[in-house]
Parts: sequence; structure tokens; C-alpha cells
Amino acid sequence: MSKYIEMIRIRFLMMLAYRTNYYSGILIYSINIGAYYFLWQAIYGGKENIQGLSIIQMTTYVAVAWMARAFYFNNIDREIAAEIKEGKVAVELIRPYSYLGMKTMQGLGEGIFRILFFSIPGMVIVSFIFPIQFNAEWTTWLSFAVSIVLSFMINTQINLLTGMTTFFLFNNDGLIRAKRVVIDLFSGLLLPISFFPMWAQGVMKYLPFQGISYVPSMIFTGGFKGHEALEAILLQGVWAVILFIPIQVLWVLAKKQMIIQGG
Repeated sequence: MSKYIEMIRIRFLMMLAYRTNYYSGILIYSINIGAYYFLWQAIYGGKENIQGLSIIQMTTYVAVAWMARAFYFNNIDREIAAEIKEGKVAVELIRPYSYLGMKTMQGLGEGIFRILFFSIPGMVIVSFIFPIQFNAEWTTWLSFAVSIVLSFMINTQINLLTGMTTFFLFNNDGLIRAKRVVIDLFSGLLLPISFFPMWAQGVMKYLPFQGISYVPSMIFTGGFKGHEALEAILLQGVWAVILFIPIQVLWVLAKKQMIIQGG
């Protein structure tokens, strides 16, 4: 376990060396939140609420969704693809640790850095500009903390699966880009899932994407409370377990037919 903790620390320090990028990122995310705020103000048009969410709750939802993205987002799928193409994965496989575990810990180190230097400062800044509603109940904060950790796990597992397809496709840049668009759309980042048509909501209930952004954001805004919040968190946990199975199967198959394209 000490090896993986060290990987978290190393990735954190690497991110710290280039922290200027994330300070500028706070500005970019704030602009995104501002654009969505004025867009939703126009959509609401004086209405008290739509789909059970008030304009303040919607503003909070947008802010939390984008700031939470800074924590769960990572590029380990691109890193895996690059290491396979360059032949570096062969060296990694003989090291005394799990390659997939190492990538997960690197993503976690990146996420911890972002939540400390990006999400928290960003939410403070945004709260002074836009009407953000913070829930005072400790149970809501606890549920949100558990949910955001599970959202990181689900997103990271999807990234692992996408990265490993490089073993079979040799060039999966298009798939990686498509995956990012699908996650942003179907996770509830761009539009809450409750705003989708009923048939689309029915389909997305059977997909893991809602556990990435929609669930933690709805818990934070109070859209999910009590038993409903618990059910949503349990659903995230179920998907985290389910996705573990294809990862292991694909990893075994990948190692059997590994072809190094690089050096």
C-alpha cells in the first residue's frame, strides 16, 4: 500500500509544479458557470422552479457539477494509450505493482490536488459572484463526500476501459474524444438528467454515467434527500463493482495479445 500512497504524493507534487494552469482554469470554469447561469435565468423566465429545482438550486447544481468535475476528471486513458504506443507499458508490467492500480492512484493524486487548489477556491470565488446555496446539514455534506469519491471511481474505471482498448485498436484517439463527449452529456454535467425526455431518462437509468456528475450534484443541491440520496449512492456503489469485472477481463485479454508499437 505504501507504494500506491507514494504514487499519489508524486502525482500531487507534479501537479503542484504546474499549478498556474489550474489558477487560469478557475477563471475558465467561472466563465462557464456564469454563461450557464444567464442561460438558465433566461430559460426559467421568472418561473419559481422547473423539474423541482429553483433557479438558485440550478445555479448551485451548475457550479457544483463543474467544480466536482475538477476532482473526478483525469486523462489516464490518454496516458495508457500513449504508453502502449510508445512501448513503455512493457516496462511497467514488470514492476512490482499493479499497473491499473498505479494509474488509478495517479488519477487520485491529480484529483486531490485539483479539489484543494481548484474546486474549493473556485467555489469560494463563484459564491461571491452568483447566488449559490450551501446546505448546512452535515448529513448532506457527508453524503456528497461519499458520492463524489464514487463518481471518481466510476469515471476512472471508464477511463481505464477506454485506455485499454488501445491494446486492440492500436489508435483509439477518436474513441477517447467520443467518450469525453458522452460522459459530459449523459452524466448530467451539461443538463440535469431530470430535464431529458422520459424515454431518455429510462435508458440512462441503466447506464453508469449519471453516477459521475448528476448524483453528487443533486445531493449537494438538496434535489436528492434522505432515502432517495441513499439509493443514489448505493447505485453508484453497484456500478463501481460492476465496472470492475470488465476491467479485469479486458486486462487479462490485453496482456495475452500485447503488441508494442513503439520502441
